[in-house]
Amino acid sequence: MSLSLYSTLTRRVEPFAPLVADCPTMYVCGPTVYNYVHIGNARGPVVFGVLAALLRRRYGGLRYARNITDVDDKINAAAKELGTPISVITDKYAAAYREDMAALGVTGDFAPDIEPEATRHIGPIIAMIERLIDSGHAYAAEGHVLFAVASFPGYGKLSRRDTEEMLAGARVEVAPYKRDAGDFVLWKPSTDDLPGWDSPWGRGRPGWHIECSAMAEAHLGATIDIHAGGIDLQFPHHENEVAQSECAHGGAPFARWWLHNGMLNFGGAKMAKSVGNIQRVHDLVRAHPPEALRYALLSAHYRQPLEWSDSLIDQSVRTLDRLYGTLRDLVDVKSDAVIPDSIEAALDDDLNTPAALAEVARIAGEARKATSIDDKVALKAQLLGAGVVLGLLQQAPPDWFARGADNSDDARIQVLIDERIEAKKSRDFTRADAIREQLAAEGILLEDTPQGVRWKRA
Repeated sequence: MSLSLYSTLTRRVEPFAPLVADCPTMYVCGPTVYNYVHIGNARGPVVFGVLAALLRRRYGGLRYARNITDVDDKINAAAKELGTPISVITDKYAAAYREDMAALGVTGDFAPDIEPEATRHIGPIIAMIERLIDSGHAYAAEGHVLFAVASFPGYGKLSRRDTEEMLAGARVEVAPYKRDAGDFVLWKPSTDDLPGWDSPWGRGRPGWHIECSAMAEAHLGATIDIHAGGIDLQFPHHENEVAQSECAHGGAPFARWWLHNGMLNFGGAKMAKSVGNIQRVHDLVRAHPPEALRYALLSAHYRQPLEWSDSLIDQSVRTLDRLYGTLRDLVDVKSDAVIPDSIEAALDDDLNTPAALAEVARIAGEARKATSIDDKVALKAQLLGAGVVLGLLQQAPPDWFARGADNSDDARIQVLIDERIEAKKSRDFTRADAIREQLAAEGILLEDTPQGVRWKRA
């Protein structure tokens, strides 16, 4: 099997091979921690986490960094409003982010092994800026340091925009200290009421773009195999990373593959705080089974937009009900997880998670129809293996179907089910139907199967 990935830089799917045979490198842009993240922010960590797990299986190792931006104008504004140091804001929301990602299954092989924070990399940031100045790619002006876009002929090669379009897309600040309107900030001065660090250009703080370049260099080297993030970061953030990193490294490529996930749409528009149509992960994981949210995020190809809705969540819950129901019916079949070749093939095809999920459904369907013990053993093993690589089906079926329940209520439900069974045996169908209707009104659905009565919460 051979992994192929679409690179935004080349605009084509290409066979992937890491620079170091047994240890690929990957950098994914993480959150700016000034508030709870929305579900759109979780798509990258979930889908690229599946890629991380695949790389670890395939190559035996991986160095995967996902950063935390913990100094930013939005953070500064939130801290000033509350009258607290920025660390109070960033510590709270970084912890909430990690908790939310863990709830969505971004743990273990799906999680980064390095989580650099910008404020802990001020030294490497300053050192990279100094190299850019020394090589003629940056200049100091009025307490600022700016990258000279004209000094890098390759500027625009990632986003493939012309100069006028890039200026409009970047919403650049027109300032008298800039040589060119498109020059972007590497370092900016801080007033006494703002966070700041001493530097050769005075007390100040880094620009957003230089933070990622310096952190990627510090932990993964000058050239990394994969850089990933949302398509909204392609320009100007990733374009600027390419420029400053390649210029700081004497022209060496920054990232060999650029991967961008599509946006989530909600209510007819791109999900965004500025639009006001967000759904926070922090709230969603308390209102719905987190595994269903994960399933929903994997249900569309990562490069395509995903239409987010309550019906998508409900559909994901129902699909998982069916899959867990299949495993519940196979409870007496002893199997160890075996990763199906068809699942690996789907993921090798540019991380095609919809195709992988279709294979999960096919395997489950065959398992439900299987009659021989050998077929049941093999198919259950494949179903469990598919769950391992996708981060799904990781609960025991009884735990899934008892989700969100008070265990003391489970006993009451079972008493009613037992009473219904006895009523049917004595041909008291009126009472049996009344019990079914009572439970249905409580959101408890009954299913009569050859293995006995099953129940689940709607």
